[in-house]
Amino acid sequence: MKGLEGKTAIVTGGSSGIGQAIAVRLGHEGVNVAVNYVGPPEGAQATKEAIDEGVKACIDEVNACSMPSRAILVDADVSDESAVARMFKEVRSELGPVDFLVNNAGIQIAQDSDMLDSSAFDRVLAVNLRGSFLCAREQIRELLEDGRPGSIVNISSVHQLIPKPKFLAYSVSKGGMQNLTRTLALEYAGRGIRVNAIGPGATITPINRAWVDDPEKSAMVTAHIPMGRAGFAEEMASSAAFLLSDEAGYITGQTLFVDGGLTLFADFRGTWSSE
Repeated sequence: MKGLEGKTAIVTGGSSGIGQAIAVRLGHEGVNVAVNYVGPPEGAQATKEAIDEGVKACIDEVNACSMPSRAILVDADVSDESAVARMFKEVRSELGPVDFLVNNAGIQIAQDSDMLDSSAFDRVLAVNLRGSFLCAREQIRELLEDGRPGSIVNISSVHQLIPKPKFLAYSVSKGGMQNLTRTLALEYAGRGIRVNAIGPGATITPINRAWVDDPEKSAMVTAHIPMGRAGFAEEMASSAAFLLSDEAGYITGQTLFVDGGLTLFADFRGTWSSE
């Protein structure tokens, strides 16, 4: 895609799933990629070893791309202001000025809302929303200081529009990301900085194996998708690459829903009115 080769990008939460797919796709486009990850938060099921394995696989694949690109690993908790500043400094030192940012890092916690602990609510917003703000702010500061154009893509969700019971903090964080995207896009459009988002629907990633590998649960998920299937991480990656590229040069402040029509509300495909 136009305008990607030779540029540098940070992809947060790039160790697996959609983040990994985006990092690999950008590598194939000739982008130098900094793959951000952090050890699992307390209570997460994934182990540090599993994350490291995913990161290594991602970096190996990016480095093996036919286009001239490099990949590095940066460990930083995006909800930590000082860690974010350190991450950008490290990437600039290793790969040069940062042109693109993909805010992909995110967590979710399942719990009935009336039983949701406030610390859990705070943690989800800290990673998903505060982290995206901190990274975007650091990126915008760098671009403004250098007088360079740049592009940011936030990985939101269909749940910025569709409520998700038992995942209150996640839904709230994605709703906030919608206005984070729109506000930054409006504020910096005249300075050559574009800010967009993609809203993935149900996507086949390692974290979703519980329903992907269960025919009954999979059927329950796909029943709500007009196209009748879940998406692939690579489909999210191609959309993110497009929004970062010059081919989307006149697009800013938008959320591109990559969801097989999920936000069209499949349950209303038939006649439902009283007429």
